[in-house]
Amino acid sequence: MPDNRWVNIRRLELLVALSRLGSMREVADELGSTTSTVSQQLAALAHEVGAPLLEPHGRRVRLTPAGRRLVEHAVTILAAVEAARAALDPGAEPAGTLRTGGFATAVRRSLLPALHTLADTCPRVRLLVSEYEPGEAHALLLSDDLDLALTYDYNLAPTTLDRSLVAHRLWSTTWGLGVPAETAPPTGSATDVVTAFRSTPWIVNSRGTADEDVVRTLASMAGFLPDVTHRADNLDLVQDLVAAGLGVALLPEDSVLREGVRVVPLRDPEVLLQAYAVTRTGRATWPPLAALLRTLGPAGEDGSSVGP
Repeated sequence: MPDNRWVNIRRLELLVALSRLGSMREVADELGSTTSTVSQQLAALAHEVGAPLLEPHGRRVRLTPAGRRLVEHAVTILAAVEAARAALDPGAEPAGTLRTGGFATAVRRSLLPALHTLADTCPRVRLLVSEYEPGEAHALLLSDDLDLALTYDYNLAPTTLDRSLVAHRLWSTTWGLGVPAETAPPTGSATDVVTAFRSTPWIVNSRGTADEDVVRTLASMAGFLPDVTHRADNLDLVQDLVAAGLGVALLPEDSVLREGVRVVPLRDPEVLLQAYAVTRTGRATWPPLAALLRTLGPAGEDGSSVGP
């Protein structure tokens, strides 16, 4: 018979972590516990709700339908608990350390100006800044090692967020195709442009797959497989490779171009990089984080999926 006290919040956190990580050992490692303790707590949770939550799956376990359903509710419950904690002293001056991280362009464009504004309006908030690609930043949010991540995706390669994260839309930029300056610029649709370089090596990001996904999507629409040859994370280095004639690459249309590089517009379809501020569900009302989000600009919660 279910326990009348119903559920323990800590046990719900363990179940949500198991749904994300896939094994009790990984849950124990992430939370600094033991596999035995995690197993006992999840068994106690099953007793509390009166339904089996886990079933054997090879040498591991997986969630039962009841377990998956409880996880859906648990995300909402835990978010509400987070919001309630943040709202306990809504009139207090924002104070504390904000751990932020994101891709370099957004750090320069959004975070650095916000840092100066925040220093004037919320002097008791301390901002820590690190540079990460979106996948790295999302993982650090999920492990609670970041409070805010500045990430991106492309309209042709949208990212689906973990349901424990929420994206706040910031801005977007149009990208084109960076080619050697002496190259006669092709005209027509985006597929016409990329078709002109079907036999040319392609340069993509070395720390993420988003722009490579865009390249492969465009190439697929044009009916060929791109020759992805070089990988570089720094856009200045990408331009150097293009100028040296080593390949072509996606670049922002508003790039400050070095000598020897031009950007050919891509239209029909266009390529848009979309930037987001991403937080854990329920955390955006924490006063220091709320103050930073306001400083970054008007942005609403877009739901559980980036790039709707």
